[in-house]
Amino acid sequence: MVENVIHELTAEEAELYDRQIRLWGLENQKKLRNSKILIAGLNGLGAEIAKNIILAGLKSVTFLDSAKVSKLDFASQFFIPTTEEGKNRAEACLLRAQALNPMVELTADTGDLKDKDEEFFKKFNVVVITEASIAEQTRIDNICREHNIKFFAADMWGMFGFSFADLQEHEFAEDIIKHKVISKPHEKVKTEPVTHTTKRSLKFPSLESTLSFDFKSQYFTKRMKKTGPAYIVMKILQKFREDENRDPLPAHRDEDIKKLLAIRDSMSDANLIPDIYFEHVFGQISPSSAILGGSVAQEVIKTVSQKDAPHYNYFFFDPQTACGFIERIDTAY
Repeated sequence: MVENVIHELTAEEAELYDRQIRLWGLENQKKLRNSKILIAGLNGLGAEIAKNIILAGLKSVTFLDSAKVSKLDFASQFFIPTTEEGKNRAEACLLRAQALNPMVELTADTGDLKDKDEEFFKKFNVVVITEASIAEQTRIDNICREHNIKFFAADMWGMFGFSFADLQEHEFAEDIIKHKVISKPHEKVKTEPVTHTTKRSLKFPSLESTLSFDFKSQYFTKRMKKTGPAYIVMKILQKFREDENRDPLPAHRDEDIKKLLAIRDSMSDANLIPDIYFEHVFGQISPSSAILGGSVAQEVIKTVSQKDAPHYNYFFFDPQTACGFIERIDTAY
């Protein structure tokens, strides 16, 4: 992991980030300003994540993507002009992304994620992966665990998406609000809020262990009646990517839905996951990407600043309910 050396903010930076400093404090802004982030996969979701963390004032952000810009990108990738079709996605993002905050160092890497070795990832404080295979996500998470690098994986299929966090041993400060009685005896009770900052820590399981979780267990089946089948839907879409070496495409809609339903039937009880879950998993829908991307970026900011409790450890956005929710997948269950 990169050395955790805290440099002071310049007068120009203090002025630019004045509002944020008032929100989460000078020391937390210094932590942000000294952090190096990798975002791999500059689709619409990756762009939303990048936008929010660039505005927050990180030291540097590296865009890693070997893909070429396609027409599908224009549905949700707001960094890339339509004139850039066919060019590298990471490079095509730089100009508009840099305009958001000239003080953040932005770099484009056109290499392939699978070719990046352990030394490459050691340069970053936080690694965010999108569009990767499960094998690649697991490989990179294991590298991050070895070097205490915070790891996030996220994906968006149409209007369905998820994020996963592996923060290993993570310490943070959380504000606890209590109410103090200020009224005198025999008077109507009056209280005022008093904030106490408490230090806490959490230990996160690896991505690999959560993916081997027994979702057919009686415990999970009961819990799924409350939260829905989002975890299994994610697994089905990941299996499709693994089998087809791509995500579902609008041009292959009918064919791909049949394949998704076949995977569903092989993995779980068809009655648990209605067919409608696979009607809207094509491309990336901008509003849904904004919700998930904003959530991931906020978690990155919370992680770097060590302020407030992080999501433990999955976050799902379910288009059937138009709601996002946290799902705890832990090998202890």
